[in-house]
Amino acid sequence: MKKSLLFAMTMAMGLSATAYAANPFTDVPAGHWAYDSIAKLASAGIVDGYGSTFGGDKLMTRYEMAQITAKAMAKGANCDKLAAEFADELDSLGVRVSKLEKKLDNVKITGNIRYSYRDTSGKYLNPTNRGKRHTEHAKGYNRLRSRFWLNGKINENWQYTGMLEQNRYMDTNCKTADDIKLMRAWLNGRIGGVKVEAGRCYFLQMSMIDGEGDGVKASYNFNGLNLMGWAMKSQAVLHHGSNIKNSPTATNTNDPCSDNDRLYMVKAEKSFGKLDSYLAYWKADCLMDTEIWDVCLSYPIAKNWKLTGEYFHGKSDLTTGKSSNKNGYEAKLQYGQAKASVPGSWSVHTVYSDRPYSTMMSQSTFAGYAVEPMTKDDGWVSGDGDGFKGWEVGANYVFAKNITGGIKYFDYQTRKHSDGHARTIWSEVVFIF
Repeated sequence: MKKSLLFAMTMAMGLSATAYAANPFTDVPAGHWAYDSIAKLASAGIVDGYGSTFGGDKLMTRYEMAQITAKAMAKGANCDKLAAEFADELDSLGVRVSKLEKKLDNVKITGNIRYSYRDTSGKYLNPTNRGKRHTEHAKGYNRLRSRFWLNGKINENWQYTGMLEQNRYMDTNCKTADDIKLMRAWLNGRIGGVKVEAGRCYFLQMSMIDGEGDGVKASYNFNGLNLMGWAMKSQAVLHHGSNIKNSPTATNTNDPCSDNDRLYMVKAEKSFGKLDSYLAYWKADCLMDTEIWDVCLSYPIAKNWKLTGEYFHGKSDLTTGKSSNKNGYEAKLQYGQAKASVPGSWSVHTVYSDRPYSTMMSQSTFAGYAVEPMTKDDGWVSGDGDGFKGWEVGANYVFAKNITGGIKYFDYQTRKHSDGHARTIWSEVVFIF
């Protein structure tokens, strides 16, 4: 037993390491540095040794250390850290560990800090005033975002996750939002073989939706076939284009989604060798109904190269009588992979999209800037631009472990004409902890 551990155990008993009983072990003679500490622990019944010997040169097993910890706890010693470390072994011994001891390492905090810069130049899509400058997003901004994740273990099958977020906009033309908000809070675990998330969750599929919502996710794997379902409700998330801001009491009848949106999705994923595929069905309910079928195939065409193609077929009340185009697609080519844990790793990619209104929700791009504003008077319900088309190119690099950077350029315009046109540059540096 190490010297530091012996002294720690004797101090935990609340007495100094001085002799108050004879040492019963023949291999620990008087004058040995551990004589007094071992004598005290042996007298208290905490260490037994091996018959007449202590066996200080032997490697101690976790089970043996748990036995010593259990005896020390029974004597009233403060062994919080040891109890947390050997909680499983103590349970197997039938020793009840206090709530405080079990939860010492039960909550973990992680997070990241991201600095980003965005600059967008563009024009409104406005049937009565085409060419009007898109002033809200035309100027660039600097943003510092901090996120903190709290993960708390409930039991072997369930845990709680919460995410706090704080944003700081460092330009005078942007509203400063310094408040820290609880953006996400959910429970995740298993019910039988089904994985479940429930609460304020993050719903993300880059080509369709990117945002928080109140709802449930469920998934089940059956012989390599992964089945997934979503049901959620959220404000300002499911829109044909991005960034509508509504209040819970919005009464603007010109806004086709003044009420909270409801989204339902079912998805089946399957890999066939190197080919990854999925088929998904999306349904969004607000004052307009949207249904979209989504098929995606992804294949590594060469070493470090991956090609992804996605096809969309949709229908929406928004475009009734305005556009008969129900088919959209997106193609992505990527080289390499930037992993935060691998310094020097990098990737580049390019994407081309052609998405009529009937196939759009709130995808993770800046395409919405080409088709805003989105009220009835400014061309939203008219479907005048019929969605967007365009491309993006980007790169990511890992400067050091858990320090990453990225840059993207987007060029999107409305599908029917070029009056709604947005060009955006986006860059970021992320520190992960």
